[in-house]
Amino acid sequence: MSSRLALRQYQRVGAQTGVEAASPHRLIQMLLGGALDRIARARGCMQQRDIAKQGENIGVAISIVSALRSSLDMEQGGEIAANLDRLYEYMGRRLLEANMQSQSELLEEVAALLREIKEGWDAIADQV
Repeated sequence: MSSRLALRQYQRVGAQTGVEAASPHRLIQMLLGGALDRIARARGCMQQRDIAKQGENIGVAISIVSALRSSLDMEQGGEIAANLDRLYEYMGRRLLEANMQSQSELLEEVAALLREIKEGWDAIADQV
Protein backbone atom coordinates (compact mmCIF):
# COMPACT_ATOMS: atom_id res chain seq x y z
CA MET A 1 0.00 0.00 0.00
CA SER A 2 1.41 3.39 -0.91
CA SER A 3 1.98 5.92 1.84
CA ARG A 4 -0.30 8.39 0.06
CA LEU A 5 -3.20 5.91 0.00
CA ALA A 6 -2.63 5.03 3.64
CA LEU A 7 -2.68 8.71 4.58
CA ARG A 8 -5.99 9.25 2.75
CA GLN A 9 -7.54 6.26 4.52
CA TYR A 10 -6.30 7.53 7.87
CA GLN A 11 -7.76 10.99 7.20
CA ARG A 12 -11.09 9.47 6.14
CA VAL A 13 -11.31 7.41 9.35
CA GLY A 14 -10.33 10.43 11.43
CA ALA A 15 -13.01 12.58 9.83
CA GLN A 16 -15.65 9.88 10.26
CA THR A 17 -14.73 9.41 13.92
CA GLY A 18 -14.89 13.19 14.46
CA VAL A 19 -18.39 13.35 13.00
CA GLU A 20 -19.64 10.36 14.99
CA ALA A 21 -18.35 11.81 18.27
CA ALA A 22 -19.47 15.40 17.62
CA SER A 23 -22.31 17.15 19.40
CA PRO A 24 -25.05 18.74 17.28
CA HIS A 25 -23.44 22.13 17.99
CA ARG A 26 -20.07 20.89 16.77
CA LEU A 27 -21.63 19.31 13.66
CA ILE A 28 -23.01 22.69 12.60
CA GLN A 29 -19.57 24.23 13.15
CA MET A 30 -18.05 21.50 11.00
CA LEU A 31 -20.61 22.06 8.23
CA LEU A 32 -20.01 25.80 8.20
CA GLY A 33 -16.26 25.24 8.08
CA GLY A 34 -16.64 22.66 5.34
CA ALA A 35 -18.70 25.02 3.20
CA LEU A 36 -16.12 27.78 3.64
CA ASP A 37 -13.34 25.35 2.71
CA ARG A 38 -15.12 24.23 -0.47
CA ILE A 39 -15.80 27.83 -1.49
CA ALA A 40 -12.11 28.68 -1.02
CA ARG A 41 -11.15 25.66 -3.12
CA ALA A 42 -13.65 26.69 -5.81
CA ARG A 43 -12.11 30.17 -5.94
CA GLY A 44 -8.70 28.62 -6.50
CA CYS A 45 -10.12 26.44 -9.26
CA MET A 46 -11.68 29.51 -10.89
CA GLN A 47 -8.30 31.23 -10.90
CA GLN A 48 -6.71 28.13 -12.47
CA ARG A 49 -9.62 27.79 -14.91
CA ASP A 50 -10.28 24.23 -13.74
CA ILE A 51 -13.99 24.24 -14.50
CA ALA A 52 -14.58 20.62 -13.51
CA LYS A 53 -13.06 20.99 -10.04
CA GLN A 54 -14.73 24.38 -9.66
CA GLY A 55 -18.12 22.80 -10.28
CA GLU A 56 -17.34 19.88 -7.98
CA ASN A 57 -16.38 22.16 -5.08
CA ILE A 58 -19.31 24.50 -5.58
CA GLY A 59 -21.63 21.49 -5.79
CA VAL A 60 -20.38 20.26 -2.41
CA ALA A 61 -20.76 23.77 -0.94
CA ILE A 62 -24.35 23.87 -2.21
CA SER A 63 -25.01 20.47 -0.64
CA ILE A 64 -23.63 21.65 2.68
CA VAL A 65 -25.73 24.82 2.62
CA SER A 66 -28.77 22.66 1.80
CA ALA A 67 -27.94 20.42 4.78
CA LEU A 68 -27.69 23.46 7.04
CA ARG A 69 -31.04 24.66 5.73
CA SER A 70 -32.71 21.28 6.28
CA SER A 71 -31.36 21.13 9.84
CA LEU A 72 -33.35 24.20 10.87
CA ASP A 73 -36.14 23.61 13.39
CA MET A 74 -38.80 25.94 12.05
CA GLU A 75 -41.17 25.30 14.99
CA GLN A 76 -38.76 26.05 17.79
CA GLY A 77 -36.49 28.41 15.85
CA GLY A 78 -39.15 31.02 15.16
CA GLU A 79 -38.06 34.15 13.34
CA ILE A 80 -34.36 33.29 13.51
CA ALA A 81 -34.93 29.95 11.77
CA ALA A 82 -37.13 31.61 9.15
CA ASN A 83 -34.46 34.23 8.45
CA LEU A 84 -31.74 31.59 8.21
CA ASP A 85 -33.94 29.53 5.89
CA ARG A 86 -34.23 32.47 3.48
CA LEU A 87 -30.53 33.26 3.81
CA TYR A 88 -29.46 29.68 3.09
CA GLU A 89 -31.81 29.58 0.09
CA TYR A 90 -30.24 32.81 -1.18
CA MET A 91 -26.72 31.41 -0.68
CA GLY A 92 -27.58 28.32 -2.68
CA ARG A 93 -28.80 30.47 -5.58
CA ARG A 94 -25.70 32.69 -5.44
CA LEU A 95 -23.40 29.66 -5.44
CA LEU A 96 -25.18 28.29 -8.49
CA GLU A 97 -24.84 31.67 -10.23
CA ALA A 98 -21.16 31.83 -9.27
CA ASN A 99 -20.58 28.47 -10.88
CA MET A 100 -22.54 29.24 -14.04
CA GLN A 101 -20.89 32.65 -14.51
CA SER A 102 -17.46 31.81 -13.01
CA GLN A 103 -17.67 34.88 -10.77
CA SER A 104 -15.44 34.73 -7.73
CA GLU A 105 -17.17 37.85 -6.32
CA LEU A 106 -20.30 35.80 -5.78
CA LEU A 107 -18.30 33.13 -3.98
CA GLU A 108 -16.82 35.80 -1.72
CA GLU A 109 -20.29 37.17 -1.00
CA VAL A 110 -21.50 33.76 0.18
CA ALA A 111 -18.27 33.13 2.11
CA ALA A 112 -18.70 36.44 3.96
CA LEU A 113 -22.26 35.49 4.93
CA LEU A 114 -21.15 32.05 6.10
CA ARG A 115 -18.26 33.53 8.11
CA GLU A 116 -20.69 35.86 9.88
CA ILE A 117 -22.99 32.96 10.77
CA LYS A 118 -20.01 30.86 11.87
CA GLU A 119 -18.69 33.62 14.13
CA GLY A 120 -22.07 33.83 15.84
CA TRP A 121 -22.32 30.06 16.11
CA ASP A 122 -18.78 29.78 17.50
CA ALA A 123 -19.69 32.30 20.21
CA ILE A 124 -22.49 30.05 21.43
CA ALA A 125 -21.38 27.73 24.21
CA ASP A 126 -21.39 24.05 23.23
CA GLN A 127 -23.60 23.27 26.21
CA VAL A 128 -26.50 25.37 24.91
